[in-house]
Amino acid sequence: MPSQKILILSGHPGESSLSKSLCQAYSGAAEAQGHDVRFHDLSKMKFDMDYGQSGYENSKPLEPDLDAFLSDLEWANHVVMATPLWWGSIPAKLKGVFDRALLPGRTFDTRNVSFMGLPRPMLKGKTARVLLTSDTPSIFLRLFYGNAVKKTISRQILGFVGITPTRFTSFAPATDANEAKVSKWINQAAGLGAKAT
Repeated sequence: MPSQKILILSGHPGESSLSKSLCQAYSGAAEAQGHDVRFHDLSKMKFDMDYGQSGYENSKPLEPDLDAFLSDLEWANHVVMATPLWWGSIPAKLKGVFDRALLPGRTFDTRNVSFMGLPRPMLKGKTARVLLTSDTPSIFLRLFYGNAVKKTISRQILGFVGITPTRFTSFAPATDANEAKVSKWINQAAGLGAKAT
C-alpha cells in the first residue's frame, strides 16, 4: 500500500481518555508502516467553539489551533477521528471544531451548487475512519436510534465537505470495560492503523 497522509483527531475533551488511547495506538502503528501522520488532540486545542452571529461573510478569524487543523485536513487523504457518544451525539467542543473550521471557500463552495441546491464539496478524494466509544452497544444504536450519530458524522459533517466513505469501528460498552477488553480494543485500533484504513 502506498504511504498515506493521515490526520488523526482525538475528539475527547478530557486530557486522558479511551479515545486518545485508541488514537495513539492507531497513530503509532500507522507511523511504523511508513505513513505520514499529523495528530490533533481536542483537549489541548484552544479556540472559541461558539460560531456566533456574524455569518460566513464576517466569520471569526480562526485561532492557530483551528487553522492548523483545517490546513492538515486539506493536506490529508485519510482522516481518523475518535469520539465518545454523549447524549446521542459528539461532545460540544468537538462539534465546535466543525462549526468553526469547516468554512465555505475551503471546504465547500456555495457559488457552485448541485441540481439539489447543495454546495460543491471541496475535500473530495479523502476517506475517514471514526472510532466511536459509547455505553450503547452497536446493535442498540442501530435498532433504537437508527444510527443517528453515524449518519450525522458521515453524511451531514464529513460527507457534506466531500470526505467519503466514512467507516466506523465501535467500542462498547466503554465505561466499565476491564483491562483485557481495553487492551483488545487498543490492539484493534493498532491493526487499523497498520493498514491505514
